[in-house]
Amino acid sequence: QVQLVESGGGLVQAGGSLRLSCAASGRTFGGYAVGWFRQAPGKEREFVVAISWSGGSTSYSDSAKGRFTISRDNAANTVYLHLNGLKSEDTAVYSCAMGRTRSDYAHEYNYWGRGTQVTVLS
Repeated sequence: QVQLVESGGGLVQAGGSLRLSCAASGRTFGGYAVGWFRQAPGKEREFVVAISWSGGSTSYSDSAKGRFTISRDNAANTVYLHLNGLKSEDTAVYSCAMGRTRSDYAHEYNYWGRGTQVTVLS
């Protein structure tokens, strides 16, 4: 059984930074793309960023471009999401997901973590 566990969320002032981690157990990340999605209260889940299994290909949402960076360490079975220049509108639960294809669409992912809360104070 695959388990994804996110960590690194917290409370931060606007303009601050956080590093989120997504760790896998039960199956290695090798061969799988990983995506990050977020959901704010009262809003639908939205795509943030995704990375291919090799790390050679990434895609970012418009809101993430220039501020967020995704990276992965397959040896450590961990994917990282660096959040910089945080804004109050970035407040949400951030979840990672694993799937065979790098995609901006949630339905393309097979395994999901429970998420980590990011709260940005303005």
